Amino acid sequence: MGARDHDGTVVPRTVTSCAHCFAWGMTFAQGICQPCYNFAAPHKGYPRGECAACHRTQRLKQGYCRLCWCQARDERARLADDARSAVLLAPYLTGIRWQQLFLSLSDRRQAPPRTTPRRYGTKGRPHRQPPPHAGRPRSTWLQEPLLPPGPRNYRAVVDLRTGPPPDNPWLAWGLHLAHTTAEARGWEPTAQRAMQRVLVTLLAEHREPDRIRVSDFAAVAARQCINLDYVIEVLSTMDIVDDDRPASLEGWMATRLAGLPGPWRRDLSSWARTLRDGSPRSRPRTYSTVRAYTAAAIDAAATWPQRDHLREVTRADVTTHLATLHGRRRETATTALRALFRWAKTHKLVFRNPTHGLRGPKVPDPIWPLLEPDDISASVTAATTIQARLCVVLAAVHAARPGQIRALHLDDIDLAAHRIAIAGNSRPLDDLTTQTLLDWLAYRRGRWPHTANPHLLVSSASAMGHAPVSATWILNLRGLPGTLERLRIDRQLEEAVTTGADPLHLAAVFGLSEGTAIRWATNARQLIGDPHPDRLPEIP
Repeated sequence: MGARDHDGTVVPRTVTSCAHCFAWGMTFAQGICQPCYNFAAPHKGYPRGECAACHRTQRLKQGYCRLCWCQARDERARLADDARSAVLLAPYLTGIRWQQLFLSLSDRRQAPPRTTPRRYGTKGRPHRQPPPHAGRPRSTWLQEPLLPPGPRNYRAVVDLRTGPPPDNPWLAWGLHLAHTTAEARGWEPTAQRAMQRVLVTLLAEHREPDRIRVSDFAAVAARQCINLDYVIEVLSTMDIVDDDRPASLEGWMATRLAGLPGPWRRDLSSWARTLRDGSPRSRPRTYSTVRAYTAAAIDAAATWPQRDHLREVTRADVTTHLATLHGRRRETATTALRALFRWAKTHKLVFRNPTHGLRGPKVPDPIWPLLEPDDISASVTAATTIQARLCVVLAAVHAARPGQIRALHLDDIDLAAHRIAIAGNSRPLDDLTTQTLLDWLAYRRGRWPHTANPHLLVSSASAMGHAPVSATWILNLRGLPGTLERLRIDRQLEEAVTTGADPLHLAAVFGLSEGTAIRWATNARQLIGDPHPDRLPEIP
């Protein structure tokens, strides 16, 4: 068995040991196995250096080579004794003292023989001509269907690599819209081709007044590795799509409300939808707020099994339930129950509001201590990628929240004037932040050169649109004392302690409100042990 060279000759391959991980098996390229070849890929950004365990000069991931990561995986399978230790690999890296050789079962698959002559002198696939300009087809009178159509199974009708797209005016319009969207947002060629394949599958046989349901083609978009929302956006512009996906809140409520009586399920569902969608006299709430309030009301209803309706709940029931809660949970439950019964009174579902005039105890603000230097060093060490280092710098130096880091735009960075605007508050740029920003901008320009996303941070998913990166894409320092939010708090406390707990200075530096600045100043006075917290700061 062998691989073919560029001139068609067969190059014999033998079973040998990988030069990097010493695994015995078929090599993939350059004398190494396929996993090691992928581990050293340039786009992963793993630097070369001395491994902390085996002391070899290899590509390192968090300071360890791939051979030591494989050894840590074997150690975890042998020594893990609980669920947490069976998931984490990092604790086993420091204890590596020997290496267990293993077999490499990877193989180099042979490509099918070429059907077209090889092109020399030009790399990559030749550029395809953009689709011609097209608009909405002219509508004609058609008979509406008597019965709603059933589920449809879409299958590919033509391969664009071997032939032109079918002659359908709806398909021509869809391809033109996809091309203009891709040009405006800087899509990669792979994403453009994936979108074209999906549109050909959906619109090759489309006729007016047919409608395309999202539930019918969600699997098609997943097979072609294209974001479903982008396909829906193109079809929505053409006004031929029906989004029949159930709302995420509906499934969650159906599960949580399953054990309650029918009136409770009806009223709580209506109230939750009002919170989500808003009303003429109330604004819509965020998804997290709706879930928190609904969960608090459901927990309260579960403690009143003798009450079959909202109107049967008394003030004693409410106070008894709130007495079992403490801290933030009690504060959230008080707000949720007051909103629920106020809504019920407005819609005449109850005769009297049992929460009228109810005030819960105010939860005192916590007193945060300063982080230890080792905790900050651990967070800095965990930031191994360019975007992770940028997140740590913005949180630890400029006290930026994770949401504010995600919302930063390129226009908020003024490298010429050495200024950065975070949440509308302009701040000077220090040398560390400037160098970190330059490193990230160079990586961003090389990784996504054509993206039209105006945000500073861009991921593979957000580079195709204009939205910020997801909350889960931001650096996750879970398990460490110095999370991004904790680094932000420590930065504000450090500034407050250094300046003598002056709230005016904190408000000017970080753009805080009056109440927030006073709260941080009070926290700083507790740390420095000021015996006169009401004393005005000295004027220099």
